[in-house]
Order: sequence, then C-alpha cells, then structure tokens
Amino acid sequence: MRILHTSDWHLGQYFYGKSRAAEHQAFMDWLLEQIKLHQVDLLIVAGDIFDTTTPPSYARALYNQFIVDLQQTECQLLILGGNHDSVATLGESQGLLAYLNTHVIPGGFDSPEQHVLSFDKDGEPMALVCALPFLRPRELVTSQAGDSRESKQQKLASAIADYYQQSFDHAQKINAELATPVPIIATGHLTTVGVTSSESVRDIYIGTLDAFNANLFPAADYIALGHIHRSQKVAKTEHIRYSGSPIPLSFDEIGFDERFAQSESSSGKSVLLVSFEQDKLTEVTELDVPLFQPMTVLKGKLADIEASIDKLVQSAAEHNKAQNTWLSIEVEQQDLLSDLQDRIAQLIADKPLEVLQLKRARKPRSQTISDTHNETLSEIKVEDVFERRLALEVFETEDELASRERLRVKFKELVEQVQQETAAPKQDAQEPLQPESQAQSKAEAKA
Repeated sequence: MRILHTSDWHLGQYFYGKSRAAEHQAFMDWLLEQIKLHQVDLLIVAGDIFDTTTPPSYARALYNQFIVDLQQTECQLLILGGNHDSVATLGESQGLLAYLNTHVIPGGFDSPEQHVLSFDKDGEPMALVCALPFLRPRELVTSQAGDSRESKQQKLASAIADYYQQSFDHAQKINAELATPVPIIATGHLTTVGVTSSESVRDIYIGTLDAFNANLFPAADYIALGHIHRSQKVAKTEHIRYSGSPIPLSFDEIGFDERFAQSESSSGKSVLLVSFEQDKLTEVTELDVPLFQPMTVLKGKLADIEASIDKLVQSAAEHNKAQNTWLSIEVEQQDLLSDLQDRIAQLIADKPLEVLQLKRARKPRSQTISDTHNETLSEIKVEDVFERRLALEVFETEDELASRERLRVKFKELVEQVQQETAAPKQDAQEPLQPESQAQSKAEAKA
C-alpha cells in the first residue's frame, strides 16, 4: 500500500497582494500525475486546505475541481481540518464528498473512537487511520479557576495524549479482529517540540500549550502531521513527519533544504510517498515539487544586489523564462539611503523581475552602539538621528512603506517648526522698559 502525505495547501492565499491560484492549479495537476505514476492508494492532506476560514470562491472551486479530477484515479482522499480552516466550511460538503471517495474530518468529534477510519482496497482492508484534525481547546478540556500556567499545560498535554491513545487503542481492537493486520496511521495538525518553523506559520497555542511532546504520540506505524511548512522528521524518527507546504508560503522557506539551494526548477518543497508491506512501514520517499513561480531572496550591499539582478536576468534569458521572478531584497548598507526604494526600482526597470519585499538588514544592537560610541550630538544632524532610528524598523508592505513616508513628512514639519521658534527673537519675561525708565536706570547705575 502507498499513501501520499501532504498538508498546508493554503488555497486562497494572497502573497504580498499576489494570488497563488496559478501555482496551486499547477501543483494539483502535478500531484495527480504523481498519484497515477506511483499508483497511490490514499492521499492525506493534514490540515489547512484553505488559507482562511472564509476562502474566496476561486479557492473553493480549485478544491472541488481537484476532488472531481481525482476520480480519474483509484486513489482515496482524506482531508483534515487545520487551524486556518473553518469547521463549518469543510463540514458543509462532508456528506456529499463521501460519495466521491473523500473523507473530510473538519474538527474533533464527540469521542476519539469516531476518528478511526478503515480504508479498503479491492474489498479488503488496507489501512486504519486515526484521522485527527486540529483539536481546539474546547474539544479537550475545561479550564478551572485558580489553575497555574504549568498545571494548564500539563492538563492539556495529557488530554491530547489521551485523545490520541484512545483513538489508537480503538484502531488496535479493530486490527486484532482482521484476518490480516493492516498498518495503523495517525494524523495531526499541531506544533511539536523542537520543529523548525518559518515566517508564514502562525503559532498554534492550544490554550497555554506551546508545543506537544512527540514522545506522547501513540505507537502508530506512521504519523502524518501538518501545520509546520518545512518538511522534516520529528524527534529524529522515520515515521513521524511533517510534509510541509507544497509551495513556498514565505520568502524564508525558499532554499531551506540545501539540496535545492542552487536549483533553477525546484521549490525546495516536497510531498511524502509512504510505502507499506502488509502492516510494516518500508520506505518514506520525498517527491520534490517543481517551482511553479520563480521567486528568490537577494541579500547584500547595493552593488552585490545589482550583480545578482544581472545574473537573474541572464539566467531567465538562457532558460526562456516568461514569468516574472518575485524578489525579496534585503539591503546591507552602512550609509543611510533615503531613496532606497527608487534605486531598487531603477535596477529592475524593464527587467522580468518584481520586488514584493524590500527591507533593510538590521544590524545587531551591540554593533549599532559600537558604531556610534565615539560620536556626539554636535557631530551628527538631527535628520541623521531620525533616519538611523527609522532604519531599525522593518517596512515591507505598501501600507507600511506609506506610513514610513508619512513619518518622514511629519518629522520634517516638526523640525522646521522648532527651527522657526528657535530663530524668533527672545522676549524678556518682564515688561520692556519705557524710555523714561531706561534713563532713570542709567542715572541710578552711574550713582
């Protein structure tokens, strides 16, 4: 038996104002090819099928069309709700999709045993799945007044572990009654201790629990997890895995895996092909997902970035790339460049490039202090002080960049106002002396 493990599709995501619809469609077409090629029996999407609880209509259309297209294969589908997904949205078509070889688990059921699903092949059981989605706090425990943070964490961790164990125990009972044992697979959508996250991951806090200890998972043959967008093993095990998202959902996910650092065609993303012989896990293979939208990160001083841009343009010409490459640019510049945005715009003018993120590299605070240690206020302008403070902040989106410009305008107005007040003649706090009083004062002074 073969399963494909994927997660975190985030259909409907807008990336710095850009739609990912074309990328998601290309991924789904590629995924269908892999399912046919590897004769996959079960596809598991371990949560966050949508990016928001109210996905746009085109995202729902992609979701529904993929399920229809999947009927061309003999592969069954299991969809788990994630923290981004709406239980109501996923649940509204749950009954209908059951007729299309699709099992949808939007949220936690009344009992852990209800999450155990049996999947058949040619009329014979091929796997038992403890299909656990993102579990919300209200589905696990009731908070008690006076509980400390530590006791709440212990209570939640214990409740999650018990929920998994009860579901697994039920699966074991079913398995014991089968003529031939089948693998038991568990799923989940949560953060485990020690994983490597990325900018696009929104932290899950189940009550006060930050992360779940992998040692508390039951002894399932394979555990398919979602929520973390980088593919990785959990606790150095072969059978507990995050598949990661199929497309980069933030710039810092690009090139995370060193194998893809210099690749022109790979996104550094993968889905996991999991193979079993009877009830034993035999192999987990990473199937590399192609890069459907060129995107890269450029870091360095302005001269370095200019050289990198020239290389990108040359590479695009050599490979006949029609798509614009999305860029994240991080400038390491000691000098203050108030016209940085204009300079970058000039560098990419008339080139197949598009800057979605522009930021200035932050220097460590200790270095900043060291750089200014020997300076005095008399040696630097007030505008320089303001720009140095502004450079410590990150302005990325259009709204943030507009806010930065408004701050500059307001600061300039304030400086001009102070300078005008300083230049105005100072008036004595007392009434000015009349001519007669001035003469009298001089006479008194001579006396």
